[in-house]
Amino acid sequence: MFRTLVCFVLLGAAPAHVLADAVPSEEAVEGLFTDQTFSPYANRNFPERPLWGDSHLHTGLSLDAGAFGNTLLPDDAWRFAKGEQVISSTGHPVRLARPLDWMVLTDHTDLMGFAPDLQAGKPGILADPKGLEWYEGYIAGGEEAGKAAFDIITNFSQMTLPEILLKSYSPGADAFAFTWEQIVMAAEEHNDPGTFTAFIGFEWTSVPKGFNLHRNVMLRDGPIRALQMVPPVTQPPFGDTDPKALYSWLEEYQEKTGGRAVAFAHNGNLSNGWMFPTEDTYHGGKVDEDYVAARAKWEPHYEVTQIKGDGEAHPFLSPDDEFADYENWDVGNLDITELKTEDMLAGEYAREALKRGLMLEEKFGVNPYKFGMGGATDSHTSLATAEEDNFFGKSVSVEPSASRIKHPFIANENGEIPGDLLVASGYTAVWATDNTRAAIFDAFKRRETYATTGPRIGLRFFGGWDFSDADVETRFIADVGYTKGVPMGSDLRPREGDGAPSFLIAALRDPVGANLDRVQVVKGWLDSDGAMQEKVYDVAWSDDRVADQNGKVPAVGNTVDVETASWTNTIGTAELVKVWSDPDFDPNDRAFYYVRALEIPTPRWILYDKLRFGTDLPEDAVLTHQERAYSSPIWYTPAE
Repeated sequence: MFRTLVCFVLLGAAPAHVLADAVPSEEAVEGLFTDQTFSPYANRNFPERPLWGDSHLHTGLSLDAGAFGNTLLPDDAWRFAKGEQVISSTGHPVRLARPLDWMVLTDHTDLMGFAPDLQAGKPGILADPKGLEWYEGYIAGGEEAGKAAFDIITNFSQMTLPEILLKSYSPGADAFAFTWEQIVMAAEEHNDPGTFTAFIGFEWTSVPKGFNLHRNVMLRDGPIRALQMVPPVTQPPFGDTDPKALYSWLEEYQEKTGGRAVAFAHNGNLSNGWMFPTEDTYHGGKVDEDYVAARAKWEPHYEVTQIKGDGEAHPFLSPDDEFADYENWDVGNLDITELKTEDMLAGEYAREALKRGLMLEEKFGVNPYKFGMGGATDSHTSLATAEEDNFFGKSVSVEPSASRIKHPFIANENGEIPGDLLVASGYTAVWATDNTRAAIFDAFKRRETYATTGPRIGLRFFGGWDFSDADVETRFIADVGYTKGVPMGSDLRPREGDGAPSFLIAALRDPVGANLDRVQVVKGWLDSDGAMQEKVYDVAWSDDRVADQNGKVPAVGNTVDVETASWTNTIGTAELVKVWSDPDFDPNDRAFYYVRALEIPTPRWILYDKLRFGTDLPEDAVLTHQERAYSSPIWYTPAE
């Protein structure tokens, strides 16, 4: 009879009377079933799909966003991210093509609550001459509103904000506390564990001398912990622009509340070399044991691509990398009050920072730049749009219109960053076991994330010592990857045998996007002389192209029709899977490896503007690009 029961269970459901009459004893089934189930999907304890989100978005509560005319508040931003249609501040109906899985709202903390009161013309603001001037500019709209907004930002970066306004909208003021509570409770209202995760967060806006040192902060917690403290600011006497001041706040937050928090920087390309220091001093102090330990503890993630430029690599730093010139912004600091010089670039880009981290680890025993990769929009419209055909710009002043390309991001006597250089980027994919605050936050901490410039490219990257070509034949890449190696964001396990590390890589095109061109591995290492080195390897590619004697693969081609802003997937491939072993491995050298996956060329957002508005494009405008994904690195450390 027991045999009959097993047959019924395997085929479907057993009749109720059989289950009632013949439930086997524990002794009878002992040894019958093993840990290896028939279903390859049962008992999995690893992340099975990437969760897509934006870790950096501003609403009309932010000083600059509100000054530029953003009237959308957190509720609007959350609803939009979840897939609802909203009306933008300029009156456009707008909706995402695909909802996000999670998001962090990161309104600026300095002068929190000021922007809505400015828009409303509150008496306390109008009583101050500067406040009245800014309000009149805002009400006038158009160019006058833009001038007022830039004047506010200039006064902020130069720390010349009117004292009465600063005091009224800083920690200790009712408006500041009320706005923080509004942010926290809106996130809680929209948090839906298992379906959509709404993180409580903020942006700490350090910008000494106009050099961008901003950090976003993401809390793992809900309102019970988040409301026990208010976020820090940078304007004296209420705050400090030294990153150690932020680290102190994070330490206090965790000790006081029992909660968890992480910080992550962005736009090193606008820091004029200050983002990733290695010298004895940095802004505010020394690069010493305390600094590297604190940065390693609190910053496990870096925002490598966003609206204000892509920050993976630069051709000056990586002259042998033909794809290092992607969406670079290298004119100067955030407000172009100081122009860029070549010696600044090494302190600004992620790849160079990863190499510098190896050097600092050699010196201090701790790597402060051991970060995972992510992307975000940094939109100040409340709209997390990173798609080229649905791009709503950086701020309300450059939401879709026939003339928005003519509006520079910034312009002064030193130069400008033209409007057509804004980047429709990016998103972060998180390999998390559940769509919850805890699971996604923990994935950030272990760096199991990757960045894309917008497309939802699937990317797996595992490192180990015994992956083989046979492993690419399985359809269960993750099973093999987690069993035989470690995922992106990890350290390689101790070396086994005398061989080089091997890596299992799988890239899948966005289901509604462009085919893939190639997959590359970027390696950085510290050689025996202590010099930082790098190399980019083409490891898998589409079509019938053949690598040359230097390992370089020819361009994939270009199917973009610039007149119709369209392309065809007649080149490239849907999937690239490869096991690759480092041919230049030296077991004595500290190293890191990460994957860069490239799509075939597609139109940039300005071509869609030309198609829809008849916009005249600048003669030198870049019309097409190759969107991409960046995995978090895997690190190798020699045995002691």
